[in-house]
Amino acid sequence: MNIISITSHVLAYDMPDRLGYSQQYYDRRTAHLVEVRTDEGVTGWGECFGPGTIALANKAIVEQVIQPMVVGMSALDRDVIWHKVYNLLRDHGQKGMPLQALSGVDIALWDIAGKVTGLPIHALIGGCHRDHVAVYGYGMMLRPEPVAELEARFIDEAAAIRDAGFRATKMKIGLGPRDDVRLATAVRRGVGDDFDFMADANHAYTTHDAFYVGRALGELGAYWFEEPIAPEDHAGYAELRAGLEVNIAGGEAEFNRWGWKALLDSRGLDIAQPEVCALGGISEYLRVLALCHAHFTPVVNHVWGSAVAVSTNLQLLAAMPPLPGGLFAREPWLEFDTTDNRFLDDLLVEPLDIQAQVRNNNGTVAVPMTPGHGAIPDPKILDQYRIA
Repeated sequence: MNIISITSHVLAYDMPDRLGYSQQYYDRRTAHLVEVRTDEGVTGWGECFGPGTIALANKAIVEQVIQPMVVGMSALDRDVIWHKVYNLLRDHGQKGMPLQALSGVDIALWDIAGKVTGLPIHALIGGCHRDHVAVYGYGMMLRPEPVAELEARFIDEAAAIRDAGFRATKMKIGLGPRDDVRLATAVRRGVGDDFDFMADANHAYTTHDAFYVGRALGELGAYWFEEPIAPEDHAGYAELRAGLEVNIAGGEAEFNRWGWKALLDSRGLDIAQPEVCALGGISEYLRVLALCHAHFTPVVNHVWGSAVAVSTNLQLLAAMPPLPGGLFAREPWLEFDTTDNRFLDDLLVEPLDIQAQVRNNNGTVAVPMTPGHGAIPDPKILDQYRIA
C-alpha cells in the first residue's frame, strides 16, 4: 500500500467577533488538513497546527517538500517515513513549521494504519484506559474593549461554560499584571469556589510579572498557570515552579523528543501540554509522552484546531496511562474551544457533537471506536471553506 499523493486543504472563514490572546487579535478562523492517498484507495486525514499565513507556508512544506520525499513509500512504514523526513529537514528546521507540516502527514498515516487494520488508533497504541474523556472548555478570550467590560463578560462566559456541563474552564490573560488579576478574579466569581479554572498567558510576561500574576492565581485557587513566560526560558520556568503554589503548565511551543527532553530536564513544568499537530505527529507524541512519564510529569494535551485534531486527541487520551495511578487518580482532560468554530461543529460527515455529549454525559465525551481516528471531513465543507 504505497503513497500516491499528499494534499493540503487550508480552510478559512470570517468570524462573527474579533477575539484575541496576549499576542494578537484575530477575526478569521483557519484550519489546515492533510490528506494522504494510497494506491489501494485508502485515505488518511491529519492536521497541522498553525493559523493564517502559517497554514499557507505549511501547505508548501507538505506538498512541495515532504510529498516528493515519500511518494511511492509504503503508507504503513510511518516510523521509517518520519525519520527519513526529519533527517532530510534537520539542517533546515528541527522545530517550528517543518515539524508542524510533518505532524499532519504522520497523523494521516496513523489514520491509514487504523483503517487498514480495522482498529481505532488507541488500539494500535496499546489499548483503552478509558472510553470516555472529561472535557474542559476554554473561552474568555481577550477583546479590544475596556477591562471593566471584559470583567463583566468573563463572569458571564465562565458561568456559561460551567453551566454547559464542562468539568473546568480556561481563560486568556495578557493585558498586563494588574488587569489580568482583575480578569482572573472575575472568572473565579463566575464559576464559584468549587470549580477548576486555568489561566493562559501565551508567554506574555517577564519572570518578575509572572510571579505577581502567579501569586494571585494561587490565592484564587487556579489549577494551572499556562505559558507564563517565553518557552525558551527554561530557567525561568524552573524559578516559577519552585516559587509559586499554582501549577505551571506549558509545552505547546516545544517540538520533538530532543526539545522536550531539555524542557523536562529543567524541571520547570508541573503539567506538560504537548501539541500532537505541531511536535511531530502521533509517532513523536508517543515518544514525548514516554519522556514526560519518565520525568513523573502529568500530561494534559494541548488541543487547538478542527474536529480532526479533537478526534485524534481523544484517541491519545484514551490510550494515555494514568500518572501516577491509584484509585482516585486525576484523569486527563480534553481541551475544547467553546468560541465560534465551524471546523469543530460542521466539518465531519458524522459530527462529534462535543457540546451535546458534555451536556448529556456528565462533562465527558465518548472515544471514537471506528477505525483510525474516526474523523472523516465532509467534501462539501472542504469545498465551501477552502482557500488554498
